[in-house]
Amino acid sequence: MSLVLLAEDDRRLAELVKDYLESHGFQVVVEEVGHTVPRAVQSLDPDIVILDVMLPGKDGLTICKEIRPRYNGPILMLTARDSDADQVSGLEYGADDYVIKPAEPRVLLARIRALLRRYQQGEDKEQSELHFGDLSIFVSSREVKLGGEIISLSSHEFDMLVTFAKQPGKVLSREYLFNVIYGRPYDGMDRTIDVRISQLRKKLGDHSDDPNRIKTVWGRGYLFVAEAW
Repeated sequence: MSLVLLAEDDRRLAELVKDYLESHGFQVVVEEVGHTVPRAVQSLDPDIVILDVMLPGKDGLTICKEIRPRYNGPILMLTARDSDADQVSGLEYGADDYVIKPAEPRVLLARIRALLRRYQQGEDKEQSELHFGDLSIFVSSREVKLGGEIISLSSHEFDMLVTFAKQPGKVLSREYLFNVIYGRPYDGMDRTIDVRISQLRKKLGDHSDDPNRIKTVWGRGYLFVAEAW
């Protein structure tokens, strides 16, 4: 049974989500105050964390940024409908996906299952390690090292890097990456792939103005350069 840590101060919504998820086989722990969430993550080690952006005591974005370096599971943000800045910031701070409030339980359940499935299926028995110069990717343990130092990546950032690394020298379109990483069709408007690419470049020491490790091929997509590491 997967354990869900739900950080939500709206008691009515929290109870609705909790009851719905538990009726579908999940165990759910609810935290209503922001400053208690990092401690709960550390003690419970949940399979997935769901963070409302607007929490009393400490907001969800701050919590996401705080727990990401030491929490290896997926993080799902609940954001306001008109808050594009919160959605982008959440992804930049290490969240794996977001759901716009008011959260429809069925949509939330689908996103949770997709994140857990992708995270749990991350192990690749045929190719457990990938090496490119100073870059080492350990698929089974979901660990990345650059120049011997561990690089902290969100689960979707890791999945994207592995997707690139398994197809070096091949241009991958935004539509392809979105479908592989999120398991749903690209709507032509979502900015999450661009944010992921930007974050990967930053974390992996690529040049933001003139990247040479993960290159942009204008009008076509992105290219992982094997010789650039």
